[in-house]
Amino acid sequence: MLSRMDALLGPLSAALDQSLNLALAPAFTALGSPISWLELVAFVLAIWMVVCNMRVQVLAWPLALTSSLLYFLLFWSGKLYGEASLQLLFAALALWGWWQWLRGRTAEGDTLHVRTLGPKGRVTALLVTLAAWPLLGLFLQHRTDSPLPYWDALPTVASITGQWLLGRKYQENWPVWVIVNLVSIGLFALKGYWLTVVLYAVFVPMSVAGWRAWQRQLRPATVAA
Repeated sequence: MLSRMDALLGPLSAALDQSLNLALAPAFTALGSPISWLELVAFVLAIWMVVCNMRVQVLAWPLALTSSLLYFLLFWSGKLYGEASLQLLFAALALWGWWQWLRGRTAEGDTLHVRTLGPKGRVTALLVTLAAWPLLGLFLQHRTDSPLPYWDALPTVASITGQWLLGRKYQENWPVWVIVNLVSIGLFALKGYWLTVVLYAVFVPMSVAGWRAWQRQLRPATVAA
């Protein structure tokens, strides 16, 4: 039985390895670093996703799911384990966010709509994020061979905060993404992911635009208790 399973899984594993090698093959070169097909496709899907988020279109979530899985493969191959693990969490949160935007309710029982978190909620979100950052950095430093454990950890934990705020349609997700994107630009530049650097540089003004777009969609008295 085991030999039969090995006979079936062996060719499958080889095919997957070959597919991954093809995906990681250079599509073109930028600033002396190769840009893989995998990074190129993930780039396009991520831009499309943010545009949908700005317009509060539910299509953003399946795009987020797909791009997150592609970026997981890219970052894991580059030993950015915090960012890679974050992409798996993003994939799970994309499913959760998809459900929230389709079926989610506020504490008052209303359909989810664009709203603000309120002063107390902002302080809580900030403190939780700042507390989680060094803990994850310490874990990456001692449990992985990540070359930049604390720099890797900061956008990781902040992105989790931003994704939760986005899924619940809190306007504060946008300034969180501005910070995440600025830190990520430096991180990915050090790893030579230049197309992803361009992506996150584009994300910065897009996040500001999303912040303004959601500001216009705020309903009266939408500050969360």
